[in-house]
Amino acid sequence: MLYLIGLGLSDEKDVTVRGLEAIKGSDRVYLEAYTSILGVGKERLEAFYGKDIIVADRDMVETESDDILANADTLDISFLVVGDPFGATTHADLLLRADALKIPYTVIHNASVMNAVGAVGLALYNYGQTVSIPFFTDSWRPDSWLERVRENARLGLHTLCLLDIKVKEQSEENLARGRKIFEPPRYMSVPTAVSQLLSLLEEDAPSTDSTPAPEALNPSTTLAISLSRVGDPSQKFVSGTLEELSKLDEDAFGGPLHSFVIVGNRFHALERDFAARWAVDRENWDKVSNGVYGVRD
Repeated sequence: MLYLIGLGLSDEKDVTVRGLEAIKGSDRVYLEAYTSILGVGKERLEAFYGKDIIVADRDMVETESDDILANADTLDISFLVVGDPFGATTHADLLLRADALKIPYTVIHNASVMNAVGAVGLALYNYGQTVSIPFFTDSWRPDSWLERVRENARLGLHTLCLLDIKVKEQSEENLARGRKIFEPPRYMSVPTAVSQLLSLLEEDAPSTDSTPAPEALNPSTTLAISLSRVGDPSQKFVSGTLEELSKLDEDAFGGPLHSFVIVGNRFHALERDFAARWAVDRENWDKVSNGVYGVRD
């Protein structure tokens, strides 16, 4: 049996009882270690679960899945995922491979950022498409995700922005030379993500003085809420306009992992007041909420 087990968002104790029972009964345990991270290391997991853990990087999961699934028709194999198992399409692919090999599997769900984002106080049913923001390079500035944000804005929907992480990545030079030398882990911060967003908006800024449409995402009148280490006791939220968030030091947002929400026009007084508790400038938060978003008490 293959068990695909969500670990939740914080530490080793966030695993469900069903998940823990499956792990303890498994012959091999893998930890997927590239789509997200927990707030604790592998050693803490091993001590709590009483099992040795094999760290599965991107190469192993995507190109060596046969090794993960080996003998899973007669042995119990656990594949651990931070958050919920279906937070990344890679894990659906692993189940398709198991299905093709006639290997039975069980999915054990857990909390993920996709539902824990409700902690900022915005109604989950008013979220649109979630986007992932990648690190820009000197030669690569992908912007397809921005159109998804604009589509949400046109519909008045909130956008959850997930920020890039780089774990066990090679530089272009080392990759070209076939050298297995890996760069230090990098986790995108809210200031970096907002800076990249604003740079794209500046490139697309209208040349007229007409009032911008919602999808223009005017930095001084578009509200956003940052989330760091959501689900952990050290979680931290900051709310304000995109412009206000862009001017804060990185330390103001707390430790990784970071994400943020761009607030859509389906925004109500209760949500305004809930998120105002973390506002950079409470007076401006209320001014933009009421004057631009049309929130009424």
